[in-house]
Amino acid sequence: MSDILNFTNLIAYQKAHTLVLEIYKITSKFPKTEQFCLVNQIRRAGISVTSNIAEGFARMTAKDKIHFYGMSRGSLLELQSQIFIGKDLNYLSTEDYKNTEEKITEVNKLLLGIIKSAKNY
Repeated sequence: MSDILNFTNLIAYQKAHTLVLEIYKITSKFPKTEQFCLVNQIRRAGISVTSNIAEGFARMTAKDKIHFYGMSRGSLLELQSQIFIGKDLNYLSTEDYKNTEEKITEVNKLLLGIIKSAKNY
């Protein structure tokens, strides 16, 4: 197995990136009145997930890597909370909500894996 030389090669990043694209798609259906509130928050949280994976990858120490991967996970759970609010406000279809939840769960598992891996760095 070859070394991963770029954060874009991390499966966690790839799945998180797919999640962000999905977030943009589903939030485009939210009411215009939410554009500068919930939509903005959801999108920022999603972007933060991928950005912190990238930053963690670039860090040289295990402590720094774990910190940023942990920040990514925090943003992911923030996103999960915001999606739940969107569902309860009927801004999301049941199908969109379930699909997004599945992606969030998958990314969460992958983040826990890279955090565990970074502890052995």
